[in-house]
Amino acid sequence: MRIVIVGMGVIGRVHLKSLCALGTPPVAVCDVDVEKARAALLEAGLDLPVYGDYQAVLCDLAPDAVHICTPHYCHADMVVAALEKNVHVLCEKPLAISEQGLSRVLAAEASSTAQLGVCQQNRYNAATLFFKDYIKDKPVLAAHGSVVWHRSRDYYRSGAWRGKWKTEGGGVMINQALHTLDLCQWLLGTPTAVTGQIATMALGDTVEVEDTVMAHFEGPVPFSFFATVGATASMSATVSVKLEQGELCLWPHRVTLNGQALFEEPQTVVMGKPCYGIGHVALMRDFYAAIGEKRPFAVNGATAATVIRLILALYRSHGARVVI
Repeated sequence: MRIVIVGMGVIGRVHLKSLCALGTPPVAVCDVDVEKARAALLEAGLDLPVYGDYQAVLCDLAPDAVHICTPHYCHADMVVAALEKNVHVLCEKPLAISEQGLSRVLAAEASSTAQLGVCQQNRYNAATLFFKDYIKDKPVLAAHGSVVWHRSRDYYRSGAWRGKWKTEGGGVMINQALHTLDLCQWLLGTPTAVTGQIATMALGDTVEVEDTVMAHFEGPVPFSFFATVGATASMSATVSVKLEQGELCLWPHRVTLNGQALFEEPQTVVMGKPCYGIGHVALMRDFYAAIGEKRPFAVNGATAATVIRLILALYRSHGARVVI
């Protein structure tokens, strides 16, 4: 399998480490900043071709698969370009930042012979799978998702695309909190309506997008949701549900019932920041297995589109109920 990683920033390096851990290193990497890409390869102890142009990768190298790890606004165009050439794509979240971009991606996926996968990797965490199995036959009385993180001004200044509606597509909701919202809707059922508010409360001198969100989602199991990157320090993202037995809480690597541990994941090497979780390797293993076995990948474009539509509906809400 001839794999190319496109975008060699922070998350591109996670993909590089994950592929190497699977024993399937890329045959090349691509980044508009060629020197940055070379530095990433040097850090990993790899000597691979570096491309500065994505179209050259698709046309000249003819890869079997590409990993899209570029800024958000590039995702839809790059995914479509690869799928139109029947090249498999594993795209970092978000799959798209607009309804128009999402529609183009889904149309390309439907007409391509290649597979599209999206890195919503927390679905593959052992704690998540334990939580999902534990609640499957139990009535959920209430539910809540929470992301309380800190992102500094320097973080947003580290890339010109960050913190802008046109290029990031939003703030905390479409970037940091997407994974937790995805888990909420995957574990509890797809919402049918949302009422929410977004605000810029802590970083207004640096970003134009929201840094804080409060929302209520209606659906099979209604749930509330709170997210911020305006905290003075980061805390664990959680999904909590109220059961007849008490409060069940999904933490990044464990599950608790009424504060007592029910499940803890074995110690595993984290490929990037702790907040990225440990699911990248498992997701990539399943993605390439799906290609080899000619079966649909679990987190394909149509599946990943759900959380994008929830976020875009939340952005339209402004305190009013929006049917999804």
